[in-house]
Amino acid sequence: MAEIVTYFSLTVANKPGEGAKLLTSLKDAGINMLAFWGYPVKGKKAQLDIAPTDPKAFTKAAKKLGLEVSAKQSSLYVAGADQPGTVAESLAKLAAAGISVRAAQALSTGDGKFAVLIQVADDDVKKAKKALK
Repeated sequence: MAEIVTYFSLTVANKPGEGAKLLTSLKDAGINMLAFWGYPVKGKKAQLDIAPTDPKAFTKAAKKLGLEVSAKQSSLYVAGADQPGTVAESLAKLAAAGISVRAAQALSTGDGKFAVLIQVADDDVKKAKKALK
């Protein structure tokens, strides 16, 4: 079963220590995250996408820290028993519903469980949740 989760994006310099500095600031502000992923973007920048467990607390902390974050965005969070093809099945369900996936980040926890965050167009989020039932 899929859950809709909120995430935010922000851009930092793509150099050693920038992610650690940002995450430490958020930790010190008491922010817990469901997920975090970062990747290089054009120029010498990196985009960080953060799915906080408490979006309101995150936006408040980000403002206090002077961070420029995107408007809230939605992603789908799917977790369960880790078996071969589990993520493929989720993506196939979305394809069958005519939904394009913008990005997906999957992880096995090593103890028989997995989780995947799936980004789709904002207009497709509710349709995607229904497709992943």
